[in-house]
Amino acid sequence: MHLDTPRLTIRSFVPEDAADLQEILGDAKTMEYSEPPYDLEKTKQFLASFCIERGGGVAAVHVETNKVIGYILFSQIQPGEYELGWFFNRKFWRQGYAFEACHAVIEYAFDVLGAKKVFSETIDGVKSVALMEKLGMEREEVQPDPEHGWQWYVYAIHRE
Repeated sequence: MHLDTPRLTIRSFVPEDAADLQEILGDAKTMEYSEPPYDLEKTKQFLASFCIERGGGVAAVHVETNKVIGYILFSQIQPGEYELGWFFNRKFWRQGYAFEACHAVIEYAFDVLGAKKVFSETIDGVKSVALMEKLGMEREEVQPDPEHGWQWYVYAIHRE
C-alpha cells in the first residue's frame, strides 16, 4: 500500500523505521490500553516479524520531515472485512493526523480492495471513539472484559 494525503505518506514499513516506531510504541501514555511500552529491541522484532514479514501494519510518514509519526494496523479478518487500528507519536496528537491517515486507509479499503466493512476496537471509550465516529463509524457492540475491568467498544463502517 502506498497512499499520499496532504501531510502524510502511508507506506509499508522498512527496517530503518525502527527508531521512529520505538518513539511511538515506547511511550507509556500511547500504550496505556495496549501492552507495556516497547524497548528498541522489542520494537525491531515487532517491526520485522509483524509489520514487514506479515504486512501487519503500515507507516504514516510526515511529508515535511520524512519521520514515521504513526503506526496503522490494517488487516483483513475475512473476505471483505478489515480491522483498522492506530498508534501515533504523542507529539502529533490532536492535530488531525490520525483522522487523515485512517480516512485514507478506509477509502483505499472500500475503493480499491472492495471492502464491505472496516471496524475498529477500543477500550478507552472516549478519545478513540470520537475519532471512530468522525471517520463515519457507528457503534456495533460493547463487550465487557471482566478480567481487566473494562469494556471493548467495537465501531464499524459498512459499504455495499
